[in-house]
Amino acid sequence: MDEGAVKREKGETMKRAEGCRCPPASLVPAPSILAPSFPSFLLPRSSAGWTLIELVITMTVLSILTLGVVPLVKNSVKRQREQQLRETLRGARDAIKEFHRDTIGMQCLGTAGIPTGTTNPGTGADPRALMQPPVDPRSKVVINDCTIFGVDNPDHYPPTLETLVEGVNVQQRGGATIKTGEQATDTKVLAPTTKKKVYLRAIPVDPVTGKAEWDLRSNYDAADATDWGGENVFDLRSKSTGAALNGEKYSDW
Repeated sequence: MDEGAVKREKGETMKRAEGCRCPPASLVPAPSILAPSFPSFLLPRSSAGWTLIELVITMTVLSILTLGVVPLVKNSVKRQREQQLRETLRGARDAIKEFHRDTIGMQCLGTAGIPTGTTNPGTGADPRALMQPPVDPRSKVVINDCTIFGVDNPDHYPPTLETLVEGVNVQQRGGATIKTGEQATDTKVLAPTTKKKVYLRAIPVDPVTGKAEWDLRSNYDAADATDWGGENVFDLRSKSTGAALNGEKYSDW
């Protein structure tokens, strides 16, 4: 090959090298650098899904969490119902006490206890007034319907729970006083008007049993009595036979 041919071949080779912009082979990084190896659990999950071992581990963890959470939820619900039961009992017992306070000072002629028209031989005063306890200042009215009390209820507690809901006739204690003249003593006491007073909006529902049913006790029933004597409603208790979180029976509250 002559010298001219060699030069022409070198020139074509240089032209081909100038037209290729790829880096030299020595500068291309090794495949291991471009695609490093990662642990299998860090790589994107394929469409094959979970493995059996992963499913077993997941179900085990969920079961442990469920076994720990369910009792806590049940106890929380039970504790809330117990609090509601205590509040319900307190409200009903307060209504019974308020009813009994409003009976202090009432005059029921011809009922059990003192015969009509009986007076104290020494003072001439009606012994019914002497037997009455002092009026509670919280009581602003007095019950004037004596027909709701039977001869076996001389203590004048509510005859039934329904009586607290239906209401009874009451009147203001002492009546209203108006001035009739210029003098301070020129006053006149107006006859009190009769109104109906309700002590309970409705018979409460037992939060434990879910029913508006209660075990009633009169003030003549024994502490361990299982049946209501029927004379009056002195107290009420839950019909539930279950036990509270503290071990006490609901029927003992």
